Parts: sequence; structure tokens; C-alpha cells
Amino acid sequence: MYRTTARLIAFVFVISLAGYAQDAQELQAEREANARLKGEHPLVQIARTKPSSLRKELAGVHPRVYLTQADIDQLKEKAKTHPELWQTALSRVRALTVEPAPAPAQERRVQNEVGLGIAEAAFAYKMTGDRKYFDAAMKYIDAGISYEVWGYTYNKPDVDLAAGHLLYGMGWGYDLLYNDLTPDQRTRIRNKLVRQARLLHDFFKIKNGKSYAYSQNHTFIPISGLAITAYALMDEVPEAKEWAATSRAIFDRVLATLGEDGYFYESMEYWIFSMPWIVHYMDAHAQSTGEDLYKGLAGLENTHKFIAHITLPGGEFNFDYGDIYAGPITRARKGNDYARERIDGRFRTNYNLLYNLASRYRSGEAQGVADWVKSKGQVNAEEMWSFIWYNPKIKAVPIHDQPKHHWFKDHGVVFWRSSWDDDATAWSFKAGPPEGHAATAKVKAFPDWRLSSGHAHPDAGGFIIWSNGRYLTGDSGYAGVPMTEHHNTVTFDGLGQAKEGKGHDAFAGVSYDLMNRIRVTDVNFSDGKVTISSDLKAAYVPEIGVEKFTRLFTFTAPYAFLVEDEIKTSKPRKIVSYLHSDNAIVKSGGGFEFEPGNPSLMVDLIEPKGLDAIIEKNILTAPGRPGSVDKGEREERGVRLAVSPKNVVSDFSMKARLTIRGR
Repeated sequence: MYRTTARLIAFVFVISLAGYAQDAQELQAEREANARLKGEHPLVQIARTKPSSLRKELAGVHPRVYLTQADIDQLKEKAKTHPELWQTALSRVRALTVEPAPAPAQERRVQNEVGLGIAEAAFAYKMTGDRKYFDAAMKYIDAGISYEVWGYTYNKPDVDLAAGHLLYGMGWGYDLLYNDLTPDQRTRIRNKLVRQARLLHDFFKIKNGKSYAYSQNHTFIPISGLAITAYALMDEVPEAKEWAATSRAIFDRVLATLGEDGYFYESMEYWIFSMPWIVHYMDAHAQSTGEDLYKGLAGLENTHKFIAHITLPGGEFNFDYGDIYAGPITRARKGNDYARERIDGRFRTNYNLLYNLASRYRSGEAQGVADWVKSKGQVNAEEMWSFIWYNPKIKAVPIHDQPKHHWFKDHGVVFWRSSWDDDATAWSFKAGPPEGHAATAKVKAFPDWRLSSGHAHPDAGGFIIWSNGRYLTGDSGYAGVPMTEHHNTVTFDGLGQAKEGKGHDAFAGVSYDLMNRIRVTDVNFSDGKVTISSDLKAAYVPEIGVEKFTRLFTFTAPYAFLVEDEIKTSKPRKIVSYLHSDNAIVKSGGGFEFEPGNPSLMVDLIEPKGLDAIIEKNILTAPGRPGSVDKGEREERGVRLAVSPKNVVSDFSMKARLTIRGR
């Protein structure tokens, strides 16, 4: 009794220190948001009125959460007509080949893999009847049950990402295997699910004065898992109805705050990691309740455009806006991120979501983008869904027949490429608020929404250039403390955009009305030329005194760029403009050569004359462990050219010509 009580006290103490606030910056943002909420919480009415109960015909029936037995019988026929997809799914049942991490399983994301592995093996068993898959699923279930804490003991134990993964996998596994489990097995699994669902629900449950980071993956991943377990247990555990209602209310806001143009502000890495959970929730909800939440979601309907354009030619890397891998290190095919995000050397991107969305929205373009990245060797974390989601009735629009340029107007990001071939030239320019212009009105409409934009970067005015398989200039990758100087843009006396340098979220405490004024003001696509005008003044807080900052970015096909800045400040400042390179910058004639080789990028500083130009290492704070992401090690990521007037100035105009050569 004493030991049990002591453990409980210790658990509560750990939760209070690490679970309810990731860091001081997040805690402060939560307190400020909570203070704005008065009266009955707006989610209460949503939870009360929106559908979250099982369809009558599913009561007492298993399986039901995603598929009924009739659905599985149809999929058995599909396996005969699409053997490649089915055999790929079977070949990737990780529980057959990989031992689950033993308790306490505190290495990064290892518990996540157990959750995914349960679902794979349980589905394979229902499809084949082969006992080896049942045994493999039970091995992973036993591992999940053995974890006293779902997630990290030192950061948000039992209420974060691993809890979402395990509730999904074990909840759906319980549903799939229900009729094959012994009464004792059912009780053991159900008891663990109830314990973990209660802990997670207690953390997220609706309370007056409680705010939520709806658009952030640390909210919707665990809530997705909670809902799936709720639908699996609903007619056995009375409180599961409340879990489902809370999930439905929170997801009402998750979907309402989703970006509207298809662009995902947290980066491609986080689209890969987190977007499946939005789809997993909506699929389970539609199947279990009959309510289709896909209708009217332009952000999901257009997300294939994001995947197409964020993917660099060749399909192995991405334009690395936001927190995505380790920049030059990853592109050199080195480092932990490169190995972690590949399966047998193939890039794991979860492109199979596009097959789901192609079917939902009857989109041949989405089907074509999925086919294209698949042809480049990309793979998925859950290949069983590739088999389930693929709809052969959707006629794909080949990628070569799709537009080669796009302007994501809500987020202010422009993409262009010469072709969809592997040796193409491709570039991008970015100037917009972190979560898009439409978020400005939503922040006001949803006072319960607490912005958490830390995976976005202070990079307004930044651009990236790639050609013939080489990253010629661009961003620096995932940073624990994102800084403006890590991008191709400008600082003033060392001060960058938003409130950088105070933690992982550079935008915490900055008025969204102010950030909404960061914008691409015009884009002109014409034959052989693209011109982009942008206003970057509002990217810098008023205290810095930037009175004007416009950037004109002009591309003349096939290989020439002109960057023109007009800047005015309220007092003289040391103005520094940065240009980055993965490996090397060398002086060449009157200019500088980035990435010497074939191709390379020549940079000529046209005006004014007599600028200081210094080649220096690009050093940043790499991400630390969960809960201390801004406490990582200092790390070298490529080199940069720092260009500035010799003296402080308050009025500055600069032109730089960039030319790809060697093509």
C-alpha cells in the first residue's frame, strides 16, 4: 500500500513538472490564453450537439472502428486483383521482424512504433487467418501493456504523442482481434486501454478557461488515439462516450484551424509525422458514427499540391521550410535524421494519404502525385493503408500534366520548377505569417485556440534554389532555437524576425494582426519570367524600427535571379543580409561561387558598391530532447555569406544577381 501511494505521489509530481507544460515559454502562452476565456467553454456545446455515438448497427459488433467483417471480406477480393499492394503491406508487418522495445522504452519514438505495429499485425491476421500475425500482434500488445508510462517519463507522460500512437494501435487491435481473444486477454487489454484513456482524457477534457493548441500535432495526435479507443470500447465502457464527445469537439476546432490552401506550416517532416492522425480520426469517426467531416476542407483537398511542390526533383529531399531534419547534414545523407526517416534506404513520406484523399475528393491530381512520389521510391509508415485506401477507379492525372508552379496564397509561398524531371531546376520564395493569413480571423473567432507555431521559422523573404540534383542555397533545417540568420533574409543589429532567440517558438507573444501584414503582394508568372513582390516590414517587431522592407524577387529562365531590397529604419542599424550554402562558398572574380561544381550558383553584389561580405560558418542550436527542444547542442550546418554596408545606415537599397552556371 505504501509503495503504491508513493508511486502515485511521484507520478503526480512528474506530471506537474513535465506533463502539463512543455517549457516556460509554452506555460506562459497557455496562461495568457486561458486568462482570455470567460464563461462556459465553447467546446461544451460542440461536445453536446455533434455526433459521437456509434451507429446502431455497430453496437456489440467487432470489428467496426475502421472496417467491418464485410469490409474485410471485400478487401480479401481486392488482394487478388492488387497483389503488389497487398504483398507490400504483408512485407512490412514490423512485429514479425522487429522486437518491441522493452520497458521502459524511453528512446525516441520507439513506443510509437509499437502502436503502429499492433495495428499492422492485427489487420494482417484478420485478412489471412495466419496465427503468426495474431501472435505477433499479441507480442506487441504485451509490450505496450508493460510500459507503465506511455511516452517519456520526463515530459508529458501518458498524455502526448506515444499515448496517441498506442491508443490507436492497441484500440484498433482490440477491435480487430476481439472475437479471437480469450476473456482474460480482453480484460487485460481493456483495462490498460481504460487506464491510459482516462489519463489522457483527464488532461484534455473540457474545462472552463482551458485553451488548446488545435493546429499543433501535440494536440490532435493524442486526441485521435483517444477517439479510436473510445469507438472500440464504447459499448463496454460507459465513459468512452465522453472520450468520443471530447475528441469530436476538439477536432471541430482542429479542422477549422487547418490551413486553407493545402500548405502545412510545420514543415514536410511534420506533415509526414502528423497528418496521418487527422485522417485516422476522420476515417474512424465516419465509419463509427456516419458523420463525414471531409466536406468543405479545402486544406485537405489541396494538400497534394503541397506534396508535389515541396518535393524536390528526384523525390529524395524537400524544400526545407520550417522544422525539417538537419539541413546540410541530411542532404549529405548523414546523421540520425537521414537514417531514421528511411526504410531500407527509401524515404518514408506517408504519401499514401493522397490515395485516401484522391478517393474522398475524386481527385485525379492527388492520385497522380501519389503515383509520382511512389515511382521515386518513397514508402509509408503503414503500408496496409496503401492497400486499403488505393482506389483504382480514380484516374490519375500524370505529374507531367500538372502545373509546374504554384502560389500558396494563404501562406505566401511560391514554387516553380522547369519540369517534373529529376534534373530540373526548382526554386521557392516565402513571405507570410506562420499559420497563414486566414488564421488572423480565426484567432479572434476562437479565443480557446492557443497558437503554438514553434515548428515554423522566422524566414520571411527567404528563398531556396535547387538545380540538377544540388541544393545551391537555402535553409538550415530543424532548429531548437530558430533564428532569422539561418535563412536567406535580413537582420538589424543582430535582431531578426518576430521574437526569435527566446525559445523554440519565435512567434510566441507576437500580435497575429502584425504578422498578417507579412505578405507576397504580387506574383506574375509569364513566359520565361517570374516576378514576386513582397512586404516584409511586419516580420520585425516595432521595437526594431523597420519602417520599410520590400523584396522584389525576379527569376528569368532558365538560370538567372535578381534580388532587390528596399529598407528604411527609424535609426541607423547594422543591416546584414544572409545567403546560405550547404558546403562551400568561395570568392570568384568579383563575386562568390556557392557550391563549386556542376552546377554552382554565382552571386554578384550589383549595388551598392563597397559592401562588406564575409564567408562564415552557419552555427545553430540543434533540437534537444522532448520538453527541452531549445536546449540542444550547438551544431555547424553549412556556411553562409553575410553581406552588409560598412557602416550603420537607416536607408539601404541592395541588388544581388544570382546565376546558376554549369548546366
